[in-house]
Amino acid sequence: MQSEARALTGVPGLDQMLSGGFLPRTANLVEGAPGCGKTTLGMQFIHYGATHGEPGLILTFEQFPEQYYRDAAGFGWDFRDLEQRRLLQVIMSSPEVTKADLERFNGRISGLVNSMGVKRILVDSLSQFERLTDDPVELRNLLHGFLNALRREGLTALLTREAYVLLGDEPHSDDETEENMSFLVDSYIMLRYVEIESAIHRAIIVLKMRGSAHDTHIRQFDIGPDGLVVQAPFKGREGILSGTPQYMAESFIKAFVRRG
Repeated sequence: MQSEARALTGVPGLDQMLSGGFLPRTANLVEGAPGCGKTTLGMQFIHYGATHGEPGLILTFEQFPEQYYRDAAGFGWDFRDLEQRRLLQVIMSSPEVTKADLERFNGRISGLVNSMGVKRILVDSLSQFERLTDDPVELRNLLHGFLNALRREGLTALLTREAYVLLGDEPHSDDETEENMSFLVDSYIMLRYVEIESAIHRAIIVLKMRGSAHDTHIRQFDIGPDGLVVQAPFKGREGILSGTPQYMAESFIKAFVRRG
């Protein structure tokens, strides 16, 4: 029996990191600091699907649809045209309304899946669920039900989440939520800003991909006129995710030579 084709992201370099793209009907988390490219990656994923036979939804809890039309146009993606052709739908809602919709028989999202043949969804951003409750167990149950509902609809989901750090992996008070997120999703991609020689670079790593091998290198990526492009791994440095990478030799000297 031949396995189902993967959902290509359309991001040069990322599909290779994912061994050919996301597995179908999975929940895939992209986490990063504000402005590092999470929503752009999600729009690129949706645009690629809509122009390659997989209509998509953008479910936004934070921005008005006009913001997506404007941002997409900056990369040459005509979201208004795709909506007119029934290949895309942008929906502004809330976690409460969306949860109720997915629990209802033949709700709005289910109706769009059936009428448009929707295969992909961008949820921007999952962080909004965290305002519904301070109880981590209740939050985990809410997210578990939401993600399973998306899977039942046959959707391959890309979910964004804000990381409350600007550079690296500085500790914060949200560790339990981080663990819950990692457990619930099928793949976990982290975007980070890193400082190298007084310049800011963007880094991407696939931390987890359930049911599939994946590239574990930390790679640099840029956002250009056509969207995200993933480049080669960072070479000869460690501490990339801390935001302040060092050359391996420098780290060796600090750890061993100077100890004496």
